[in-house]
Amino acid sequence: MNVRRGAVEALQTRLGHVFSTPELLERALTHPSVGEGGKAVPDYQRLEFLGDRVLGLLTAERLSADYPKADEGELSKRLHALVDRDSCARVARRLEVGPALRLSPGETKTGGRDKDGILADAAEALMAAVYLDGGIEAARAVFERIWADELASGGRPRQSNPKSALQEWAQGRGLPLPVYEVIGRTGPDHAPVFSVQVTVEGVEPMIAQGRSRQEAEKAAATAMLSREGLI
Repeated sequence: MNVRRGAVEALQTRLGHVFSTPELLERALTHPSVGEGGKAVPDYQRLEFLGDRVLGLLTAERLSADYPKADEGELSKRLHALVDRDSCARVARRLEVGPALRLSPGETKTGGRDKDGILADAAEALMAAVYLDGGIEAARAVFERIWADELASGGRPRQSNPKSALQEWAQGRGLPLPVYEVIGRTGPDHAPVFSVQVTVEGVEPMIAQGRSRQEAEKAAATAMLSREGLI
């Protein structure tokens, strides 16, 4: 099987949505660089525009339900944190969008499959593709699934040094230092995704992903801090 085709099929499975119009999925994964040189190739730019609005609506809907007493200012801050480029890129990495992208040879050589901007754009385009293919209910189901880790933070600001914060919390409770363990690595050599588990004695472990071991460790520490109500 073609490597990219396999990546696209695996991505569709992770999304949890089978496209009745597969062309929408292909378009959502096609970077504008593919059309350079005069080729007429539909890319994800218009889908990205629509997906940004779909994502904003679904996030606002979810925040309004989760925080009934929050004022407009607080809700706006949380929404921004949940749909900004960093959040969208993290979602795309968890979905392993990179290997499924359709890029020009030049963009591929410069590491396009792991660029935050490209991954974030693709995440938005995918939301639009699901919406156009299956309607708002399908988009809501996919959003709740793939944005689950982001939503767990409630849009609260992320710790600049979550590993230090987690270490201080553990020491404050008289516990040994947190232990980080790489439990998995996926993706190609030029764009790996690491899965790291953090363990604190007496506390349920947390697992998170990142494009480097360090990033995954920070994500795991942040997830544990969030779950324990510390951020």
